[in-house]
Amino acid sequence: MPVITTIEDLRRIYHRRVPKMFYDYCETGSWTEQTFRENTTDFADIRLRQRVAVDMEGRSTATQMIGQDVAMPVALAPVGLTGMQCADGEIKAARAAEKFGVPFTLSTMSICSIEDVAANTTKPFWFQLYVMRDQDYVADILQRAKDANCSALVLTLDLQILGQRHKDLKNGLSAPPKLTLPTMLNLATKWGWGLEMLGTKRRFFGNIVGHAKGVTDASSLVDWTAEQFDPRLDWDKVRRLKEQWGGKLILKGILDAEDARRAADVGADAIIVSNHGGRQLDGAVSAIRALPEIVRAVGDRVEVHFDSGIRSGQDVLKALAMGAKGTYIGRAYIYGLGAMGEAGVTKSLEVIHKELDLTMALCGRKSIAGLTPDILRIPAGFEGKWA
Repeated sequence: MPVITTIEDLRRIYHRRVPKMFYDYCETGSWTEQTFRENTTDFADIRLRQRVAVDMEGRSTATQMIGQDVAMPVALAPVGLTGMQCADGEIKAARAAEKFGVPFTLSTMSICSIEDVAANTTKPFWFQLYVMRDQDYVADILQRAKDANCSALVLTLDLQILGQRHKDLKNGLSAPPKLTLPTMLNLATKWGWGLEMLGTKRRFFGNIVGHAKGVTDASSLVDWTAEQFDPRLDWDKVRRLKEQWGGKLILKGILDAEDARRAADVGADAIIVSNHGGRQLDGAVSAIRALPEIVRAVGDRVEVHFDSGIRSGQDVLKALAMGAKGTYIGRAYIYGLGAMGEAGVTKSLEVIHKELDLTMALCGRKSIAGLTPDILRIPAGFEGKWA
């Protein structure tokens, strides 16, 4: 077993182990992938201020996200098809998150269902909703999330229309994989992954198959999803969904200060500054460049979280110091899951926690509350000087 000290170590193992179409699904952006790349590279422009001769005993990364105690302000983001990266992937990731003391968010487009995850965990998790045209389906899945005791609803706002991801189209992405010649040749080299998948019955979208009208198998699922994402989602509908849910609401996909203010107006408990990991509007600014303006726009009216581009504990620290109260990792934990299953998710969290803790100490801070902008050196014009 190689010594794993970085998220990149996990990505390399993941790349070797998981079929190409699912690796590409995770490690890709839309169109030219400019925004996908800049989500990570823009972090490197921010420098840290080293401070010395500060008592660093008794440090803690513990804090809260939407009133929930967390071991560190890092949640596992909703990622579709997680159960195709590793057999029963959502269950394994949820277990790892629970043991570590951080939130897990289950995607609408998960392979394991809400009920599967609830049956295999002991603490409440969060549920992410894509708004569909079928209002009966939306009402039903919200009730299922309530019945599973989900403690927050994460409503994704930036996927009313699906962005074009060239690799997914070329690979013929599906769950389970369609057995074309190129796919079969690739699967033949992924024996470990294949044997695990043969050992589970969970290979379809568990929140949809058997729950949505007329969706009973993979072929009917493709037709249903192609027409179901609701392009009519607007702020009035967001407000109604908040009332329908009745619990904690987090709005994901905010990249503009005006949208952040509208999210606060509808009474969201938190917003996630996110561009869907560069998978929707290519050419949009990176999430980290958008963060400061949004923090200024809403002040204390709503809790600001951050997603898109985090690959280290230092990235977490930079987002927190720029005003975020919580962060989310997606690809970083998927690398671990695909590489080593539940143990790999735990390893990804351990890596990020160690990097966050050590960097916090070297910047002269002992707590998450102490992560303020004065520990950063941000280049002039970092947010962009636009006409």
